[in-house]
Amino acid sequence: MTRILALVAVTLLAAPAGATDTASAAPVIVSYDSSQSFDDVIFGLENAILGQGLVVDTIHHVGEMLDRTREDVGSTVVIFDHAEVYSFCSAALSRKVMEADPMNVAFCPYNIFVSVRADAPGVTTIGYRSFPEGQMKEVEALLDTIVRNAIGKE
Repeated sequence: MTRILALVAVTLLAAPAGATDTASAAPVIVSYDSSQSFDDVIFGLENAILGQGLVVDTIHHVGEMLDRTREDVGSTVVIFDHAEVYSFCSAALSRKVMEADPMNVAFCPYNIFVSVRADAPGVTTIGYRSFPEGQMKEVEALLDTIVRNAIGKE
């Protein structure tokens, strides 16, 4: 028993300060389905981001990349009809959450995805990764507001 306690103590002391259990901290995907077209949801998303006074930094064309590289990686599976990820940031909110914890830099920029799966062509999905408890929940609330506005649920 003493040997086990000593091993536990050594393990805890060897863990770096601020280390987290990444297995239990896995992000949850928050998503909403819409019968609106991909283009309409994208238009709504761009307007919702701009409506918050934010600017889109980058649009990642994930669907096009997967389609373009499908044969190169030896696959025949079509995953998406469309899939894009919008990256953006809020200077004010980012500063606030990083002043609270500089490690929140890992979450910036913020991303929202829009996709239409090949196996569900009439459904456009929009969403984002959840954030850990604490200051980052304020960012999550902003993303949820943007997503809901994009599809007219706000």
